[in-house]
Amino acid sequence: MNRRPLFTLIAAVVAAFVASSLWYSPLIFGRQFLELSGADLHPDHAGAKVAGEILRNVVLAGVVARLILLLNPSGWKQVLGLGGLLWIGFPVLLLSGSVMWQSVPWMLALIHAGDWFVKLLLMTAILGSAHKPPAIKTLARHPA
Repeated sequence: MNRRPLFTLIAAVVAAFVASSLWYSPLIFGRQFLELSGADLHPDHAGAKVAGEILRNVVLAGVVARLILLLNPSGWKQVLGLGGLLWIGFPVLLLSGSVMWQSVPWMLALIHAGDWFVKLLLMTAILGSAHKPPAIKTLARHPA
């Protein structure tokens, strides 16, 4: 049984979770996030929120992995380009809508957008590293 795809998926989930945790920590944007959002980080619900966030990252990594398989990118530029397109097409558009229609502060939306940018680029890079287009696989088996 080839465990590499599962290991790569887990690595992408862990990397995204750690990066996001740092992003919202006092080291980077934690204070600004709390001030702008008014979020209450109640310790009573911390375990459920962490579990929910891990589950969200698992689903996202599965979707990104599937897109990489379907789109069959031929190199790093295309893999990271996919991450950038996903970022523009989803978090950026969704967050801009929340600014326009729900009066979410634009600085808060930027904090979230930055988190999503880092998360999507990390995931596409890690998951893309495990992907080899068919032409590359063929060359690896039959070198010239």
